[in-house]
Amino acid sequence: MRKGVKIAIVGGVLVALVGGAGYGAYNFVDALGDGGTSAEKRTGPPSGDEVEETTEKFFAAWEKGDSVTASSYTNNAGDAGRMFTGYFDTARIDDVKIEAGAPTGAGKRTVPFSVKATVAYKGKSAALTYKSSLTVVRGKTTGRALVDWQPSVLHPELKKGDVLFTGEAAAPPIEPVDRDGAELTKEKYPSLGPVLDTLRERYGDKAGGTPGIELAIQHTTTEAADTTLLTLAKGKTGKLPTTISAKAQAAAEKAVKKYADSSVVAVQPSTGQVLAVANNRTKDAFNAAFEGKVAPGSTMKIITAAMLIDNGVTSMNGPAPCPDTAMWQSQTFHNLPGLKADETPKATLANSFMRSCNTAFIKLIDEKPLDDASLTKEAQERFGLGKDNWQTGITSFDGSVPPSTGPNRAANAIGQGEVQMNPLNMASVTATAITGQFRQPYLVSRELDDRDLATAKGLKQSTSAQLKQMMRLTATQGTAQPVMSKLTGDIGAKTGSAEVDGQASADSWFTGFRGDVAAAAMVEGGGRGGEAAGPVVVDVLRAG
Repeated sequence: MRKGVKIAIVGGVLVALVGGAGYGAYNFVDALGDGGTSAEKRTGPPSGDEVEETTEKFFAAWEKGDSVTASSYTNNAGDAGRMFTGYFDTARIDDVKIEAGAPTGAGKRTVPFSVKATVAYKGKSAALTYKSSLTVVRGKTTGRALVDWQPSVLHPELKKGDVLFTGEAAAPPIEPVDRDGAELTKEKYPSLGPVLDTLRERYGDKAGGTPGIELAIQHTTTEAADTTLLTLAKGKTGKLPTTISAKAQAAAEKAVKKYADSSVVAVQPSTGQVLAVANNRTKDAFNAAFEGKVAPGSTMKIITAAMLIDNGVTSMNGPAPCPDTAMWQSQTFHNLPGLKADETPKATLANSFMRSCNTAFIKLIDEKPLDDASLTKEAQERFGLGKDNWQTGITSFDGSVPPSTGPNRAANAIGQGEVQMNPLNMASVTATAITGQFRQPYLVSRELDDRDLATAKGLKQSTSAQLKQMMRLTATQGTAQPVMSKLTGDIGAKTGSAEVDGQASADSWFTGFRGDVAAAAMVEGGGRGGEAAGPVVVDVLRAG
């Protein structure tokens, strides 16, 4: 609304007021309203009268479109002023009406409110309504009662670094559909919200649509796609086929709701197609299922076992003693509490794998011809991990298994140390293990953009057969048996728990297969693999 530069002289100081949001504007208002008086500075929480007075003046300035005055009633006038200017001038929001609710919370300092406004652009307009809240605090330097400025005050979906704008959409609208043609929506499948936004951004112009006019949030500090808040004029919708299975996705959405900070991915081993991806995040909207970078715990032993077999160190029925402790270059490694040591001849690789014995794997990684890079080579060449070349259709992390020396070489072998994975990576590892072939996971067909999918030579059939059988034993007789017993058919699994510095409980990991579906899940702080991640995977595998 207010553009250009105005100059004012206050007390002999030249002050520039730029776009109604300049820092100088705030200093000018503040000097007249508080800093220039000799009144005693107040302390303690704002009173009820102060809360009412501050919010009334803040809302009144907001309704008038007065960015300068509105921002002066906050404890961060610079950021507030910039965002208010964008709200009016870039997002083109006008005719604002605000209705405040009764204060709530400790000291009655949090005020809920509703906003009604109009958004207009090039002859198109639409009504905007939403609800938000603010909290009134005592200013640290002025003692004034001020709105504690957060971007969410302006709109509940705004975060630091976000920008509101109204104009032609960055990409045409799409109608994403699952593998059978069923429509996929954010409302029905909330975890797919960020995924669908990204698919629209990347493939909207390839799906046959044309852009409309919308009010949206641009996420300038992340790679996330724009978030549409309001459509002023619809564009032509293009249909975008995905590999998602609506049935598996529904199961995944329901499963992750049982545990905070949980993620799951399901893939089809025979094709590499992603059947489901779901997250339940309490910390942020991060797609941890595809982009997470954390230690995978003992699920990593699938790759380590493959390395041992491929290099002739041992075999499924070969020796793998399981002592109570194992020393590697001055560091002592232990098994999980409750695991009974077994150094007898019956302690085979299969036995130690299905019981998830850490020490057995530590003892074997020093055997010839293994070296510091052997695990890295196995992960990259056989499982397609760590080469930063997956093209899934959205942003994803390909896993990392760096060559490591010292204690980290041993820690990497049991999914700690410097190894980083996410559920997408581990679902792919399971798929490769049971088929012998690496098929890069993907969400949309490469025919849409002619992108090159990553390749790897995969496993020898004899290695794959041994891994699959060891995972079967783990599901029917080992650490995964209690949770996998609920499933029928050809099943297999591997449990894992990853210790995290400063975290009271380990991250829970679990990966498994049933028929032509492989799934992996991670629950932050969930404990042992079968306790949290296991039930999530089982629910998805049951859906098929």
